[in-house]
Amino acid sequence: MKYANQIGAFLALVVIVSCFVTWVKIPDTDITISGFATEGTRYGKPGLVNVFMSAIAFILFLIPRIWAKRVNFFFSGFNLAWAFRNFILLSTCHAGDCPDRQPAFFIYLIAAILQLVMAFVPKMDLSKK
Repeated sequence: MKYANQIGAFLALVVIVSCFVTWVKIPDTDITISGFATEGTRYGKPGLVNVFMSAIAFILFLIPRIWAKRVNFFFSGFNLAWAFRNFILLSTCHAGDCPDRQPAFFIYLIAAILQLVMAFVPKMDLSKK
């Protein structure tokens, strides 16, 4: 794919930006959860790992070397695993309170999935010079 690296870098930025937007609202308690704002819960900062992994993946998408593409599989894959973890952990009902998932939460998960797909299909010239 010709523009896989640029699309992958853009998706890494989408993951980073979506960590700062509201992911979940818990009704009856007025608690809103984003990647960094989890006041009233014990979730910590669930988006911190995603920001770290996506920042490294962003840099690796822009480096035109084969080793960078191979290393990017790990960072994009770990980023997706952590996104699934956050999706399951934060959208599960607890003690009868079911959270309302916001659109940014789905954008976050879809961007992480597509980021891994773009890591698998970079346009690389493997001919020896």
